[in-house]
Amino acid sequence: MVTLPFFKPININTMTWDYFKKRLSHVLLNGDNDLKFRNISYLPRWAVVAIDSFIVILSFLISYLLVENLSVSFYPSLTILQQGFVVCLVQFSFFFVFSTYAGLIRHSTTVDILKIALAAISAALALMMISYGYHLLFDKKLFLVPFLAIFATITFGLMLLFRVVVKSVYQLFTNLNTKEKKRVLLLGVNDDTISVGEAMTISRNQDFDLAGFVSFTKSHSKIKILGKPIFKYSSDLYENLQPYDIDGIVIVGNTISNKQKNNIVDECLNYSIQIYNAPVIKEWNDSESVQGNIKEIQIEDLLERNPIVLDDSLINEYLNNRIILVTGGAGSIGSEIVRQVSQFNPKKLIVLDQAESPLHELELELRSMFTDVAFEFVLADVGNLKRLTNLFNKEDISVVFHAAAYKHVPLIENNPSEAVFVNIIGTMHLANLSSQFGVDRFVMVSTDKAVNPTNVMGASKRAAEIYVQALQAKESKTCFITTRFGNVLGSNGSVIPHFKKQIAAGGPVTVTHQDIIRYFMTIPEACQLVLQAGTMGQGGEVFVFDMGKPVRIMDLAEKMIKLSGFVPYEQIDIKVIGLRPGEKLFEELLNDKAKTLQTHHKKIMRAKDQVLCMEEVNNFIIDIAAAAEQQNNTLVVKRLKELIPEFLSQNSIYEELDKDVKIRT
Repeated sequence: MVTLPFFKPININTMTWDYFKKRLSHVLLNGDNDLKFRNISYLPRWAVVAIDSFIVILSFLISYLLVENLSVSFYPSLTILQQGFVVCLVQFSFFFVFSTYAGLIRHSTTVDILKIALAAISAALALMMISYGYHLLFDKKLFLVPFLAIFATITFGLMLLFRVVVKSVYQLFTNLNTKEKKRVLLLGVNDDTISVGEAMTISRNQDFDLAGFVSFTKSHSKIKILGKPIFKYSSDLYENLQPYDIDGIVIVGNTISNKQKNNIVDECLNYSIQIYNAPVIKEWNDSESVQGNIKEIQIEDLLERNPIVLDDSLINEYLNNRIILVTGGAGSIGSEIVRQVSQFNPKKLIVLDQAESPLHELELELRSMFTDVAFEFVLADVGNLKRLTNLFNKEDISVVFHAAAYKHVPLIENNPSEAVFVNIIGTMHLANLSSQFGVDRFVMVSTDKAVNPTNVMGASKRAAEIYVQALQAKESKTCFITTRFGNVLGSNGSVIPHFKKQIAAGGPVTVTHQDIIRYFMTIPEACQLVLQAGTMGQGGEVFVFDMGKPVRIMDLAEKMIKLSGFVPYEQIDIKVIGLRPGEKLFEELLNDKAKTLQTHHKKIMRAKDQVLCMEEVNNFIIDIAAAAEQQNNTLVVKRLKELIPEFLSQNSIYEELDKDVKIRT
């Protein structure tokens, strides 16, 4: 047995190289010792200058000895010490001229090497000019040309060697704990992936070890990039990778389509290979490390969504230098509308919400992000007519984005009266005030659940749509525009964050029905389309958004569990709990050509809806509001069904009302 100061007692015969590396890594990088190499972020500038000074002096001495052994006599004009002083001074002057100390040695590139070469050559040429200038004036030379050439060569060689050694030593200590890192492949062979690969190989304190690249074009069996092999993407790729102990694959930027990405993810999950996303280098967050920019792929990244092309000039035309009001501005949809509107230089942006804490947090965020925008944050309930009237009296509002609403289906099914006060009465107050005060555009955020509603929430939003359409038909100068879309990824209470919490808690993941499907859209793209739809309307239109392909929620749950590194039904169970009150099994298709018309934007369509006269709508709203004031939930739903004959309750206590409700004619 042998005991070393920083190793535990071990048997020399069992000390393999891998074990040695692991223990050395622990001691030097993580152990309780005085070295702690991982804390050395870079060589101090003074240390580099000192080492380079030593190299220049050493180069002078070596050059002097070489030339002296050639039986060549130095010019007697200057002593050797004087020559050494002048040569070193000139050489250092050119080091600073070419900024050879501008970068970190461990990140030296060919550009840095070129700077050193230019500095060495320039110094030699300058010394030659000084020598010949002195010769013209005093008929004496100062330096031997062969000596200057040898000095420049040796100086460049030693400085290059110094930088190579520093990079190699740093890389050695960085890679000592390679076995503890995730061995990953970069998908694709192009400038973007190679740049990410370089960042992975030179960065410290990161969790990834670059194992190679995957090429979609052809095999590069005889070529290596950054010293790493290139694998050909094929059907048997994953079997071929097994001997290499690959932990993950990194997809850089938008190099592949969503369809390809989904196929690759499915294959990788079958072989227990993790998938990561990384933006291209120019989009990296400078405040984060390599692992901060390379993140595990999320289910949101796998939904087949095509990028949205907006006409910013039209959006800018009705938002720039205008006073804008966003209701429900602290919510997931409203806050994103606020962020996007802020980019179009509004004269003033009024953010209204009844939720105090979210509104305060949003204020702190926006004032730091958009320092040039004049914000006003209003704590108010859209059901408070007096509060809203005071606001419209005070401000010359040009555009209203109405996103305030109660939206959770089961909760609203049990509290219909509250949906009336916010979703219907609140919309009515805002629409009336917008018309009264000459607001240019009123853009209401609605939902696909308003189409053939099966629950109170959808019916209340449909009633709000009916009211603003009737108000438009009454020859209002305000342009009333309604936008409909479905489930929004990441919004408060949506299914994906809910599943993530359940998986993090160890399951089970709960799905309401085996065959339930939903359409999904990201918050930014939904809000982009809301802004774009605001440019299209002439008044009274209902715009619906193309939500893409529907997603089976059971498939979504299974894939999310796999992406989290677990096995569905074994490590994380999935339970079917039954449809919630008012919940549909299949959402309506928003792009049904029989009910919609195309617009000039391929993702936005115009729905054809029957418009009622304002007098008739007012009578219904009065009856609905009266029932809500009485807190008579059954009567509220009954009156809603009279206004909206297509409202047929599903999985709800109000299904009985569909048998004898008086249908509007």
